[in-house]
Amino acid sequence: MQEPAITPDLIAAHGLKPDEYDMVLEIIGREPTFTELGIFSAMWNEHCSYKSSKKWLRTLPTSGPQVICGPGENAGVVDIGDGQAVVFKMESHNHPSYIEPYQGAATGVGGILRDVFTMGARPIASMNALSFGEPGHHKTRRLVNGVVEGIGGYGNCFGVPCVGGEVRFHSAYNGNCLVNAFAAGLADSDKIFYSAASGVGMPVVYLGAKTGRDGVGGATMASAEFDDTIEEKRPTVQVGDPFTEKRLMEATLELMQTGAVISIQDMGAAGLTCSAVEMGDKGGLGVRLDLENVPQREENMTAYEMMLSESQERMLMVLKPELEAEARAVFEKWDLDFAIVGETIAEDRFLIVHNGEVKADLVLSKLSSTAPEYDRPWVATPEAEELAEVPQIDPIDGLRALLASPNYAGKQWVYEQYDTMVMADTSRTPGLGAGMVRVHGTDKALAFTSDVTPRYVRANPVEGGKQAVAEAYRNLTAVGAKPLATTDNLNFGNPEKPEIMGQFVGAIQGIGEAVAALDMPIVSGNVSLYNETDGQAILPTPTIGAVGLLSHTDEIIGNEVREGHVVLVIGETNGHLGQSALLAEVFNREDGDAPHVDLDAEKRNGDFIRANREMIKACTDLGDGGLALAAFELAEAAGVGVHLDDASTEFLFGEDQARYLVACNFDQAEALMIAAGQAGVPLVSVGRFTGDSVRIGNTEAALEDLTATFRSSFAEAVA
Repeated sequence: MQEPAITPDLIAAHGLKPDEYDMVLEIIGREPTFTELGIFSAMWNEHCSYKSSKKWLRTLPTSGPQVICGPGENAGVVDIGDGQAVVFKMESHNHPSYIEPYQGAATGVGGILRDVFTMGARPIASMNALSFGEPGHHKTRRLVNGVVEGIGGYGNCFGVPCVGGEVRFHSAYNGNCLVNAFAAGLADSDKIFYSAASGVGMPVVYLGAKTGRDGVGGATMASAEFDDTIEEKRPTVQVGDPFTEKRLMEATLELMQTGAVISIQDMGAAGLTCSAVEMGDKGGLGVRLDLENVPQREENMTAYEMMLSESQERMLMVLKPELEAEARAVFEKWDLDFAIVGETIAEDRFLIVHNGEVKADLVLSKLSSTAPEYDRPWVATPEAEELAEVPQIDPIDGLRALLASPNYAGKQWVYEQYDTMVMADTSRTPGLGAGMVRVHGTDKALAFTSDVTPRYVRANPVEGGKQAVAEAYRNLTAVGAKPLATTDNLNFGNPEKPEIMGQFVGAIQGIGEAVAALDMPIVSGNVSLYNETDGQAILPTPTIGAVGLLSHTDEIIGNEVREGHVVLVIGETNGHLGQSALLAEVFNREDGDAPHVDLDAEKRNGDFIRANREMIKACTDLGDGGLALAAFELAEAAGVGVHLDDASTEFLFGEDQARYLVACNFDQAEALMIAAGQAGVPLVSVGRFTGDSVRIGNTEAALEDLTATFRSSFAEAVA
């Protein structure tokens, strides 16, 4: 088959700018072959090379005594004591999910699970953070249903519990939904597997499912804006098979017990190209691949297609040759492909051969570590204008408006489609705060949360970035967990626009300050840029996934709200309404500044909660919707009414940070007040849980009526 001529249009279709193509010519000293052009396109696109973000990612704190492995591997690894580690990461599958919602979301789940078990960890928990356009937009209903079905279809079949996440709606996502997938697993801390190849002449082994034409060019597509040709991109979306993935995980973990693995890498974005290049580059070696040995499920596949296919459920391994028979037997037992497709070589060379014909011959290190790196021009986001006056409203009307919004209504319709209890170790399911999973066979538990408030980030990227980390810290603290570390999924628009790049830079600054102050280093992550359609960018959405540890399940703060419990607010309330949920949902306004994040207060108040957990019966952080929404959610979950004393709009719906809502009995409340005074922590009693109604000041509504609104509004909007 004759390869196409390398033309300016073909170069542009591969996402390479003219000056980048000039770099290619300078590196190889000749015109590239079609396969080589595809390889450069894959390795130098934004999704794989981080060329617009590397400069700023390097500023993030990524180390600490708890960190075993930070960014740069398939997933981050954090010590949880007793010779055990938690392995976790979050990644985006935004563009594929918008084009083909079911498979886009499903393969996002599959990819993040592979990132975890490639490190030698058995997955124990998943989460997802989803952002969609307005419920009334003509595409939203299909996207929501397809994405949720895809996440559930893959995760449920694979057999990992979904323990948390978030779902939001905003017009800025009308043309570009976000699907961020998180997974965490457990491993022995001295049995972590890495991707750096070592040893010359070692076999390079292809593992798992066969290669097809699905997903060819997917990484390049994920690094471009959408326009009216979006439907043409459907073939670049991968197709997943969770049952094959389950077998692949079991085979991989069994293989690791044989001692045959030198290094191993998931075939994710850019497939065979990226996995082979990264393994060679990290090990300072070259790689030769003989593509006729690649297991194929379609006939007459070209070298270009095999190198760029993103078919799912595949791995690449460097093998100890003396253990080949033992390793092969494992994969044959699980009815999966095991094929030697190449070898490591001493030269700095990426040599691709197909049926004896050289299809690519490149300097391997130039594909990865010397990919283009840009210091994009950026402008800081202007200071927000002062908030215009917000009228006082009837508090029950305000609360009812929040409960009727799919942004703040109960998400049962979503998480009831996910298996939250598989593996039988889930101790806290989605719906109220952080999810939690027991560490099997021990008294320990791990807590998980995913957080960001994009309105805050757009108004004030620095404070918005801080707030995403601070809210994750509070959500972990509210269940009694000590925050350990974070992963980030940085979703932004086109970085070539200085105002968008300014949002990114500001958010990174805020995230960096917060993870340092709260001792929650970033150990893994993903950057997703060019989230735009026809020039309209999403809200800046730097999602923070966080993991916390409870050394004993006795440390868990439960949801034990009872009749007569006192309602306490820990932290200072000033009534900040800028960029608030109330403003957006009741007044259709998104003005004012994001709330200020006092990181010292966050640390102090969080330490206070954990130190006094024995006196706390229930706890939740105060964020979106303020006191009114948080108090209702605790009341609704317990089936007990709540009476709040202060009916002012600022006090009820303000979104000041570093605050928690606590329920406890009267004696415990007195003891907490004394302890708070000694610790210099603001604490005030604001009401009590009682009866069967929600009463705020002099207005009242039946808990049953508000619950009906809360539980039905989401499904009515999207089902």
